[in-house]
Amino acid sequence: MTATATDAGGAALRGMALMLLATVSFSVMHAMIRHVSAEVHPFEIAFFRNLFGLAIVIPWFLRDGWGPLRTNRFGLHLVRGGFNAVAMLTFFQALALTPLADVAALGFTVPIFATVLAILVIGERVGLRRWGAILVGFLGTLIVLRPGVEAVNLGGALVLISSFSWACALTVIKSLSRTDSSVTIVTYMLLMMTPLTGVAALFVWQDPTWTHVAWFAAIAALGTAAQLLITQSLRLAATNVVIPVDFMKLIWAALIGYLAFAEVPGWATWTGGAVIFAATVYIAWRERAAGREAVAAPRTAGH
Repeated sequence: MTATATDAGGAALRGMALMLLATVSFSVMHAMIRHVSAEVHPFEIAFFRNLFGLAIVIPWFLRDGWGPLRTNRFGLHLVRGGFNAVAMLTFFQALALTPLADVAALGFTVPIFATVLAILVIGERVGLRRWGAILVGFLGTLIVLRPGVEAVNLGGALVLISSFSWACALTVIKSLSRTDSSVTIVTYMLLMMTPLTGVAALFVWQDPTWTHVAWFAAIAALGTAAQLLITQSLRLAATNVVIPVDFMKLIWAALIGYLAFAEVPGWATWTGGAVIFAATVYIAWRERAAGREAVAAPRTAGH
């Protein structure tokens, strides 16, 4: 029992450490996008982010041939790719317009939107406590945006559109994961997002310099590394253990924004971000608790 508890504790700490590294990777990537967007349109940056990301799937094709493309749900993969493309394009555009800390704070709304979609689309049952957390999360969003006190800026609106689109993509992924492997899901995501973001980039295209290409490669590498770190952290530890570490995105964003772009977050960003994040942590905790209760219920009935 002691050895098992020690192993579990060690795995939890490793999971939290990996999540911390993921927050650093994402924050630095966002700062790079903000920097490069001064010279290159964010849509073009998004296209190259996906183009370089295709390097991930090459080893899978070399090893498994056309195996990663086997699916009976091509249409759903296309829908997911569309949601993902909208999420990325709007998010990258927001990074060019909005202080990094504000983007990080509003980005915490993804789990809230995902929970609402699970209720409306999948018919998932949610109790009063999770409904309360959803309302608190949206209250935090209002604190950050301060409508009526300040004009809602385009960047903040774009982050919310991005969060909603990504939540829609997550809802589709839940369905796809029942029949398709993670390799197939990721492969189709990159194969579809590259041309979709490429079409958007055509309207604002400018020939990149080799310096720009180096930035694009670094952005793609950091984004891929962050995704892998999150995946591994969730394998090592429970969601409710590692998710609180995600709040560090706001810390890193504020620090990088101040040092690199002379941005100073106001009280609304910190307060609203903390409120939104607290709501997402509670939702994650309640979903895990509800999952345990659902597993335990048949066992109890059997005794």
